[in-house]
Amino acid sequence: MINSEDRLTKGAKIFILLIVLVLFFIFYAYRLFSMQIVQGEHYRSQSQRISSQITVISAQRGEIFDRNALLPIVINTDSFAVDVTPGEIPKDRYDTVMLKLAQYLGISKTEIDRKIPKNMRRSYSTVQIKSNVPFTVISNIAENKIDLPGVSWVSKPIRNYQHTGSMSHIVGYVGDINQDEMTVLYNQGYKKTSIVGKTGIEKQYDSLLQGKEGREMSTVDVHGRIISDTPIVEPPEMGKSLVLTIDSDIQKLVEEALGNRVGASVVLKPATGEVLAMVSYPYFDSNIFSSDDAGIEYSKLVNDKSKPLLNRAVQVSYPPASTFKIIMSAAMLQENAFPASKKIECKGVMIYGGRRFHCHVHEPGHGWLDLKNAMAQSCDVYYWTVGRDSLGIEKIASYAREFGFGKSAQIDLPSQVAGLVPTAEWKEKKYHEKWLGGDTMSCSIGQGYMEATPLQLANMVAMVSNEGVIYKPHILKEVRDPVTGEVIDSVKPQVLTESTIDKDVWKQIQEAMRYTVTDGTPQYPMHNKIVQIACKTGTAEVEPYSNPNRKDEQSWHSWLVAYAPYDAPPEDRVCVATIVEACNKWEWWAPYCTNIIIQGIFANQTCEEATKALGFSYLTQNRGRQE
Repeated sequence: MINSEDRLTKGAKIFILLIVLVLFFIFYAYRLFSMQIVQGEHYRSQSQRISSQITVISAQRGEIFDRNALLPIVINTDSFAVDVTPGEIPKDRYDTVMLKLAQYLGISKTEIDRKIPKNMRRSYSTVQIKSNVPFTVISNIAENKIDLPGVSWVSKPIRNYQHTGSMSHIVGYVGDINQDEMTVLYNQGYKKTSIVGKTGIEKQYDSLLQGKEGREMSTVDVHGRIISDTPIVEPPEMGKSLVLTIDSDIQKLVEEALGNRVGASVVLKPATGEVLAMVSYPYFDSNIFSSDDAGIEYSKLVNDKSKPLLNRAVQVSYPPASTFKIIMSAAMLQENAFPASKKIECKGVMIYGGRRFHCHVHEPGHGWLDLKNAMAQSCDVYYWTVGRDSLGIEKIASYAREFGFGKSAQIDLPSQVAGLVPTAEWKEKKYHEKWLGGDTMSCSIGQGYMEATPLQLANMVAMVSNEGVIYKPHILKEVRDPVTGEVIDSVKPQVLTESTIDKDVWKQIQEAMRYTVTDGTPQYPMHNKIVQIACKTGTAEVEPYSNPNRKDEQSWHSWLVAYAPYDAPPEDRVCVATIVEACNKWEWWAPYCTNIIIQGIFANQTCEEATKALGFSYLTQNRGRQE
């Protein structure tokens, strides 16, 4: 017989069990609600990722055009990458298929085995075997597809540089992203398989040129086998088209005028800062970096003693030599340090501190010269005297910086040097030596420690042309939509440096530069019937270049900086800065080169036509040193 106490205990147990069941169902219902409603999107997304295979479709990089935007100077060429999905290859046929594929691709089976080790041979993940595969090879593979299960291919365009030679330093080249680049660019959407710009415009504007990758999504089973016939495709978007300020015809003209002489030349529009041409010799072919031998070719370039990878227009600084007398003259006039009409006698030599400083004409010298004739004849004694006795290094340095020396020119290229403007404080820190009067004399004629790039000298002349303003030099002109060609963005002129020098000083400098052409040392090589030119020569003495095979080794760089037309407003002018390095056979080529460039631009002539029109066709022999 069950007493009432036992019944109560049994009832309590049933009640507790009911409570537990109710709580369980409440918890279960909550979890269902949470997973399906609250976190439903998360789990649906996760489920989709698990059951989807996503294939990336590479985006084509944007094309690059010169300023006329007619034909691209950089395009994308169809190329292919061959992939293998090892799980789709029957186990007993794997070695046979891979051996046949290796023959088609011109590689060894061992190379394929390195990319697909034995533990991956049942995987359905795709492995890229080779890129840069031409269409003819893909055609052969396609014709024999039945014998090549698991083998597929995808389009992988490569860069094709239509204009090589001197354009290589401007445009640059692309390559696989490395670890250092990946560390910096990871948060910007770059991947380990990304192709990135390495130098030049390709690097400077990589984010614009990159484009957006597409995706192809297919449903797969747990083993990675595709089980859907209709994949979802998100097409890629091509990168933006870039229009440069470079004029291909002027670039070719400058390249041919400089010839195979180690050096550089820059042509820019002073009123906007647009770079019309930038040539540095020697140069290289950007297309080699798209070849299978890219690593070998790069090593050759790096080890080449002539350093063809260097863009000498912006990455190398030189003593500006007598071109610096433009800055010296402006400083002297602005500071009223020495009257422009007052004459100084040049005897060809100046003795100071127990040393003999020789003017370039030696004894008996230039005689008595005022400022205009001192610049025209490029008299060192005149500028030594003014620099040492009337200006001093601090004022000289101050005006050099006002002209943009000693700091970046801020051109839109990824690498450039600032040059050097020395001071007494700098020398003390650098060499622990006191600044001497002889140092000031050397800097007064652009020698000694003073250094500048060809682009900085082009900017110096632009400041004279603009009467006190340097516009930021730039190579990008416009960004355009790759499909419609619509202009998305354009680069506007931007002031880089603005001088406080008086307007009448600029007029005197301009007149002196014009007088240098008509009555100075370069009057023959700079004579031009088509256009009036204003210029300044420079001959930079440097350490002798050691070459046991050359006994006629000279140790002078040849400079010429100019603007033209002299009698036109700044917006119609061009500025040119040319250097021919001392390692070349001495022929004082910078003046001739610059005149050929100016003649070609304003007479609309080729280099050959301009050379003939100027009467320079015979210039093939050593001319000896001139100033």
